Amino acid sequence: VQPVVRRTELPPHIDNKDVILVDDVLYTGRTVCAALRALTDFGRMRTIQLAVFIDRGHRELPVEANYVGRKIGTKESEVVEVRLSEIDGEDAIYVMDKA
Repeated sequence: VQPVVRRTELPPHIDNKDVILVDDVLYTGRTVCAALRALTDFGRMRTIQLAVFIDRGHRELPVEANYVGRKIGTKESEVVEVRLSEIDGEDAIYVMDKA
């Protein structure tokens, strides 16, 4: 299943600002690294921190969140889905076997 890619919206001037990058699930670290590379195209921030709802482990890259809602142990064969009431109509976290 391909993720839904939405438009990037940033304040016009992020130079010398403190930025907090928010992600739903931290897994391999590849998404966060791609986001960090993209952020550098918009300016030079003073700091960048990472906040995640779920940290499920299994890192492939050296990425660590500054703020974590919950750490959960998962198997490589599982997927984690986070739903938010503002987008999905419910607040929920699902851990499921891959189809």
